[in-house]
Amino acid sequence: MDDESTPTLAEFWEARYAGTGQVWSGRANRAMVDVVSSLPAGRALDLGCGEGGDAIWLAQHGWRVTGVDVSLTAIARARDAAEAAGVPADHIRFLAADLGSWREDGNPSPYDLVTASFLHSPVEIPRADILRHAASLVAPGGHLLILSHASAPPWSAHQHDYRFLTPTEEIDALDLPVSEWTVRIAETRAREATGPDGQRATMDDVVVLMHRADSA
Repeated sequence: MDDESTPTLAEFWEARYAGTGQVWSGRANRAMVDVVSSLPAGRALDLGCGEGGDAIWLAQHGWRVTGVDVSLTAIARARDAAEAAGVPADHIRFLAADLGSWREDGNPSPYDLVTASFLHSPVEIPRADILRHAASLVAPGGHLLILSHASAPPWSAHQHDYRFLTPTEEIDALDLPVSEWTVRIAETRAREATGPDGQRATMDDVVVLMHRADSA
């Protein structure tokens, strides 16, 4: 029987955002910027967009962006941040939805870039299913970018609760047809990070970039 005291995914993340001020810096993830800067702009989908830092950067660099997150508070902050940054309304939109069940209305339009950054959660999510669905939304010739932690931050309260995947394991879990997909990047990159109480640490992130073949 489910423990009635256990929050749902939406309840957990809404409490996480609504229970404090701005959670993230508002700056785009460095690895995302480094990878995407070399790609031609098109339509982008940012899964788990949080307060919108990555999505706003993409829109400022020529992409037409859709950001999706489960927290209503995060989405409200993302919309406010995009407006404050002067991003035209027709260049960016934000949706509040559970990625485990979210599907676009009608026939989904393909995206030239789908990003999924740090889809880790103390409340269980169907992460592999979410990422496989993300791959299905990539247009021929487009890219899927997955950024994930290689290990828990030293300040995390959930360090022993989660199994982090290596780059190879991330790719294997996608189980994409090799005739259709090519691995462009599969590596671990170090970065300097700051914890919620100002703690400094060097963290390793997994970076996986997959390219979908052009249609014949």
